[in-house]
Amino acid sequence: SMQIQSKLGSDIAMAFDECIENPATRDYVEKSVARTTRWLKRCIEEHRRLASLPETINPGQLLFGINQGGVYDDIRVEHMKEIAKIEGLDGYAIGGLSVGETADEMYRIIDAVEPHMPKDKPRYLMGVGTPANLLEGIARGVDMFDCVMPTRNGRNGQLFTWEGTINIRNKKWEDDFSPIDPNGVTFVDHQYSKAYLHHLVVCKEMLAAQIASLHNTAFY
Repeated sequence: SMQIQSKLGSDIAMAFDECIENPATRDYVEKSVARTTRWLKRCIEEHRRLASLPETINPGQLLFGINQGGVYDDIRVEHMKEIAKIEGLDGYAIGGLSVGETADEMYRIIDAVEPHMPKDKPRYLMGVGTPANLLEGIARGVDMFDCVMPTRNGRNGQLFTWEGTINIRNKKWEDDFSPIDPNGVTFVDHQYSKAYLHHLVVCKEMLAAQIASLHNTAFY
């Protein structure tokens, strides 16, 4: 994993972890977290070795560790405390959320873990989420997010707007020649109409996915 990420030359490499299935038994989660911690230490060693090689694409590549523990608050907290003590990490991620648990469970875990994350390092919530999830995460001290939702949902005709979500596939947009999003911040919002985007989606034109993805990414 470290070698692949080094060859990609990404700005940030993520330590190799196990994303635990939800639900999972406490016994399994405890063993999995211990495994993830062992992997983290190996990743740090390999990351350092790779950074010293003359052929390394990005010798300044950062390395983030990942907190795991399912929906067990105490396991999460202890794992966060443990990895926070390990030297050589540039940031910390909360992983294994948004995998089937409720939003309230996710927020509860963030609330439990955040106080134990180093204050001077970036905090990253992996794989999240809806616009509301992002705002809730920010309010809880999260700095960074990633999610396929803006582009994946866009490819399927769902637009995120300040007025809520729009399913552009619906027939109601067939004759609506108003801009895709009057409050939008990118050119596609004003250059194309809802009716045109509806037509593209119904015809399965690739341009529909491109327009919707641009809109959603800009909205996010």
